[in-house]
Amino acid sequence: MAYTFQKVSSKKQADLFYQFPFQIYRDYPKWVPPFRFELENIFDPAKNPLFEQGECERYLMFEGNEQVGRFAVMNHAERDAVFDPPLGGFGFPEMVNDQAVADSLIGFVKEWHGKRGYKAFRGPVNFGENINWWGLLVENFEEPPIYGMHYHPPYYRRLLEATGAEKMDDHWSYKRDFSDPLPERLVRITDRIESRPGVSIRSFDMSNPEQDAELIRKIYSRAWRDQDIEEREHEFTELTREDVQQMVKQLKKIMIPESVLLAFVNGEPASFIVCVPDLNEISAETGGRLKLWHLPKLFRFKKRARHLRTTVYGTLPKYRKLGLEALTFVRGIQMTHAAAPTLEYLEGAWVSEKNWLMQRSLEALGCHHHKTHRTYRWEV
Repeated sequence: MAYTFQKVSSKKQADLFYQFPFQIYRDYPKWVPPFRFELENIFDPAKNPLFEQGECERYLMFEGNEQVGRFAVMNHAERDAVFDPPLGGFGFPEMVNDQAVADSLIGFVKEWHGKRGYKAFRGPVNFGENINWWGLLVENFEEPPIYGMHYHPPYYRRLLEATGAEKMDDHWSYKRDFSDPLPERLVRITDRIESRPGVSIRSFDMSNPEQDAELIRKIYSRAWRDQDIEEREHEFTELTREDVQQMVKQLKKIMIPESVLLAFVNGEPASFIVCVPDLNEISAETGGRLKLWHLPKLFRFKKRARHLRTTVYGTLPKYRKLGLEALTFVRGIQMTHAAAPTLEYLEGAWVSEKNWLMQRSLEALGCHHHKTHRTYRWEV
């Protein structure tokens, strides 16, 4: 039987887009539904500025009257042009365990991009920042996903690689138990770094969150445009002022200030780290919904959170040899655990396999690589 594809354009179709994964993951107890409102913001032109120069559509896939898949397709001329040839995008795939379904799904994506002049595309990716909802889980299906990261059944890898997908990038997640002591040598080094003239560090200022959010954005933009590993610079996705302000607006109610740190050199903002409590712990309890009656649960969450995710970090290029990254990471672990003793582990997500500098730094902190998300490339 031929497959049919429906573009999501109604509330009923959007409901099917979000309900379908519950069918797929019935036999995968570690899966956690992401918050529906957060994903919906990605697909809302009124809330996602990428629609101003880009295009993103969602589709449902059917065999007869039975839904067998869902996915999104996207492009953005400016962002895609950093690759040669430009790469379109494919994301948020969910499908039944059937190679014919995967073949037809990818065939549709190829045709969609081909009509728009693209010769290749990559996925799974997000029509937004590349720190969330990016890559296919290909390692460690025994632990639940941390906030902002995908969980997939093991068979997705087999199905997608059989469609002609070629590996493009691997990104690793690192884990560290808060109960593990920090290496004494690293603590001594960190103490020396902080004692240097002009070096200081503080937690996020909750009385003026917009100001600190803008300081973080400026460091991030300069740090990621000029990287020590040159081949990674194409991975940089600009964070706009609006992106950061929206992020702060969403997270300030549950943010642990001691897990968001800024380091300064002679008064100049030089380095930062941002960690957030694992909101998947709440999403798992609410089925991905966030209604008014869930808000008290959300506001009390930071007092009972068990997991913490590192989302983003950066250091100005001129200060990279001062050890500020170690300072923010070590102080972040110490200060956060003191402020939130219920925390069990930290997961540092989205470390490129090419980024040996960050890998070495995390391993020195006692972190270990425990998950891998892979991005693929397809020719049209």
